[in-house]
This record gives sequence, C-alpha cells and structure tokens, in this order.
Amino acid sequence: MQNYLIETQGWIKQQLDSTVDFWLKNGKDEKHGGIYTCLDKKGRVYSTDKSVWMQGRTGWTFSRLCNQYGERPAWKDMAKSCLDFLEKYCINHNAGRRMYFTVTEDGRPLRQRRYCFSEAFYAMANAEYYILTKEPERLERAKQAYNIIWNLNNGLIEDPTGMGPKTIPETRRMRALADPMIYINLSYIMRNADKENSEYYTERINKCIDDILKYHYKEDMKCTLESVGMNGEFFNEITAGRILNPGHVIECSWFLMDEANISGNKELHSKARVLLNDAFNIGLDEEYGGLLYFVDCLGNPPEAYEHDMKLWWPHTEALIALIMAYRDTGEEKYLDMFKKTIDYSREYFADDVNGEWYGYLRRDGKPTEPPCKGSTFKGPFHVQRALMYVDSILGDIINK
Repeated sequence: MQNYLIETQGWIKQQLDSTVDFWLKNGKDEKHGGIYTCLDKKGRVYSTDKSVWMQGRTGWTFSRLCNQYGERPAWKDMAKSCLDFLEKYCINHNAGRRMYFTVTEDGRPLRQRRYCFSEAFYAMANAEYYILTKEPERLERAKQAYNIIWNLNNGLIEDPTGMGPKTIPETRRMRALADPMIYINLSYIMRNADKENSEYYTERINKCIDDILKYHYKEDMKCTLESVGMNGEFFNEITAGRILNPGHVIECSWFLMDEANISGNKELHSKARVLLNDAFNIGLDEEYGGLLYFVDCLGNPPEAYEHDMKLWWPHTEALIALIMAYRDTGEEKYLDMFKKTIDYSREYFADDVNGEWYGYLRRDGKPTEPPCKGSTFKGPFHVQRALMYVDSILGDIINK
C-alpha cells in the first residue's frame, strides 16, 4: 500500500508541474494582462474573449501555488496579472461593483450575469494573494466582494445590476446548492487571510452548512438536490427540482469534512461522508466508468444535453474528497473509490503528450471533437487545486 501511495503522489506532482507549465506557456496574455482560457488540445487560443471567473480562479491558483510550495516569480506574476486585469476591467462601477461575466481580450465588457460567482472568485484571488504579499488593499477588496455576495444571496439588498431573480418569484422561488457551497469555500480562504475575524467567517460557514443539510439534503431519498423550494420543498413535477449534480455534492462533502476537521465536529464529518457516498454511487457510470454530469433523482430524462458527459471537475472533486475521507477514517472503501477515480482520470483526462487535462469527454470517455483543454469555465483551477490538495493529503498519509 505504501508503494502505491508513493507512486501516486509522484504522478500527482508530475501532473501539477506539467499542467501549470501548460497554462504559463499558452494562456498568459503578455499584452493586455490576465489569461486566455479557451485553449485547444495543443494550447492554441481559439477565442480571445476572457472569462472573469477564470481571471479570479487563476489568480487564486497561482497565489496558492506560491503559498503551498514557495514563491516563484512566474507564479506570482501570473497571479498579479490576473488580479490587475480584474481590477482594471472586470468591475461594473455603475452597478455597485458587481462584476462582469465575460470581457474582450482588452477588457471591454461583454456580459453581466445575475450570479455572484465572478465576485466570489475575485474575492478568493485577492484573499489568497494577500496571504502571499500582505498588501492591505488586497484584503479590503476581498472583504468588500465577500459582503456583496452575502447581502445578495440573503436578500439584504437589491441587485444593483437590476437583473433580478432568474424566475418570476411570485410563481416559483428556488434556492440553489451552488450559492452556500461556493460561499463556504470562499469563507475558508477569507478566514485564513483575516485570522483576527475568524469567528465572523466561521459563523457564516456554519449558516451555509446548515442551509445545505436542512434544505438540500434529503435523507429519505439518499440524495442532495441541486435546487429546492425556499423551505426545502421537493418539486418532483419539474426537471429542475429533480436534478442531482454529483460533482457539486462531492465538492460539498470535502468542504464539510474540512470544516469538521477544523472544528472537531465528528457528527458533521459523518454527515459529509453520507453526502459523498450517496453522490458517488448515484453518479458512477457502471458501464463506461467515470461520473455522470447530471442525474434525475427519479430516473427521468435530464433536460441538459450534456447530462451523460464526463467533465473534468467532478472527477477532481472526487479525488480530493475520497483521499480525504480515507485519511480521516482509514476505511479501505474510500481508497478503492479513489483508485477507481484516479485510474479513470489517468486514462481519459490526462494528456501526457500535450499537457493539461481534457475538459469534456463523451460518455464513452473519448474527448469531444475537436478536443479542448480550456473554455470559459475551464482553466487553471479545478485540476491544479485537486493536485495540490491530493499531494498534501497523500503526504499526511505517507508520513504518518
């Protein structure tokens, strides 16, 4: 077993080096700043429009690399370039500092969305970069965005973009799992950056955890729903009410396990593993391997065309959650599930010739054609985050 763990850690480290180099070589915009993330199989830019999410996520990733492995000029420069691009071009100052969703390569605004995820990744990047540099303005920017998100998610302010909710609230109101899930992760990073106010962030983490377990987790159904009514109602008559996103639930599970380890809450850790077990079992494709993207909890046809595709990020979340569960419990089933996931990822996602992982596979594991390594939603974040976490956790286990 020790040999397997050591060999696996070696592969993880090699993948981290090669995937980071892929983005440094092919993605960095030396002219305008920031990063291009629409890259094909070999790293060629196929669209110059820039994802605001990915500017923030990249800023976090390269800051975290410095904080975990030691500062390197190329890593720090990439993080700063993305942060500077965000600050200069991606904030809508006419709409309460809400952030755009996409901009042109030189920063002209293209699209605004109602969701707060651009702000979340902006805050994550600034907070992690503050840990690296201790530049006070970075933490202040993170705090400002952090509170905008809280106020919007909890209905404390009107959306200054004027976009309003996705559906007409008088007809139907629903709460989304992604909102508390992303806010938990952001709160972890904020707490690490702003240790003086750790209780403040812990309170918000606990509120988000309560919302997930109270409203989205359905013990009788053995699943965690993506969208529910405002009081947790199960809308079994509509597609949106029945959808499960196994990757989201698995991601939630390791956020909850992480917090349980910090607080010493064994009951929370146990509940987190229930979420993990249910989501992995529901999402696993027994015929072709890997995790399905969407599943209807009652076995109906999911509406999303991509429901039976295999995307990179649910698998990276599973790698973190499963090796964390194995480290924390010693239960062999989690190591077996981890092996199954990493074997699939090594065979189908990782590209040892050109570098990086494919983003989108068909159900049978073949990349969509033409293949891509990045998009508006995929860049240097999920893969690199998983590799960093798994490297660290494997080190804990090996060095016990």
